[in-house]
Amino acid sequence: MRTRYAKFWYTLAAGLLALTSAGAVSAAGTESSSTQVHYRTTEVEGVSIFYREAGPKDAPTLLLLHGFPTSSHMFRDLIPALADRYHVVAPDFPGFGYSDTPPADQFEYSFDHLARLIEQFTEQLQLTSYSLYVMDYGAPVGFRLAAAHPERVDAIIVQNGNAYAEGIDNPFWDSIKAYWRDQTEENRNALRDLLTLDATKWQYTDGVRDLSKISPDTWGHVQPLLDRPGNQGIQLDLFYSYGSNPPLYPEWQAYFRKHQPPMLIVWGKHDQIFPPAGAHGYLRDLPNAELHLLDTGHFALEEEGDQIARLMRAFLKRNVKE
Repeated sequence: MRTRYAKFWYTLAAGLLALTSAGAVSAAGTESSSTQVHYRTTEVEGVSIFYREAGPKDAPTLLLLHGFPTSSHMFRDLIPALADRYHVVAPDFPGFGYSDTPPADQFEYSFDHLARLIEQFTEQLQLTSYSLYVMDYGAPVGFRLAAAHPERVDAIIVQNGNAYAEGIDNPFWDSIKAYWRDQTEENRNALRDLLTLDATKWQYTDGVRDLSKISPDTWGHVQPLLDRPGNQGIQLDLFYSYGSNPPLYPEWQAYFRKHQPPMLIVWGKHDQIFPPAGAHGYLRDLPNAELHLLDTGHFALEEEGDQIARLMRAFLKRNVKE
């Protein structure tokens, strides 16, 4: 009798364990699918734009705009960390990542044009409102969008992206500013060192606390794309076009003052390209902005990605209606 009861309880326990395990697997599958990153393309002005997308499309949208010399690849870990609650979209600019790279004599590589193209990209994807994450080159693109369409911007996250003169008042910019003043071949060629493997590694590793946390997959992804035939000329054109951004700083600052978009500033404080002076500038126009100076370098996501994701989730929960 005891043997039959023992078998009964054993069978019941095994069945309950199987049901529990199946439920856990099902729940894990649901969570996995909600944060699954999809890799897509869409055509804008005849150019194929690659983008990463994750999260429910009826959730608030986050538009992530990358910096130089990377692409949406810089957001590869951030996207799934946010996609359970947000619709996350990260395009590659033309000439970067997996988007098309039209020859420079057939396509205008300027920040004005990149912003117009990304504006069309958002309209094609029917992104009627979004929070911006802007870093490096993403800042002048994103701030053009925000100033032109303030009603579309729910909030802004700035990570080592500049909108103030003091943010580029440092030695890194000396040779680039010389090129802005005088567009000679000599000044152009002086910038080619910024496109080398050593320069790319430096951008990822300078100012970080622990080099062992910085994956060589970063420059391993970026440098072969920079080295594509014709791409150096494209990047040199964009170095020159960056000179169109400082004259727009007063317009962007006026947008900040008038519209007071909620802003989170997460900034690698050891960045020699955009040092903390640029981060503090935002507080003049947005006194309620939230500023965090992080103990890392230019590509802060590489070393502080988990902290940035936590700060973003808390900030967005307070400021963006779900």
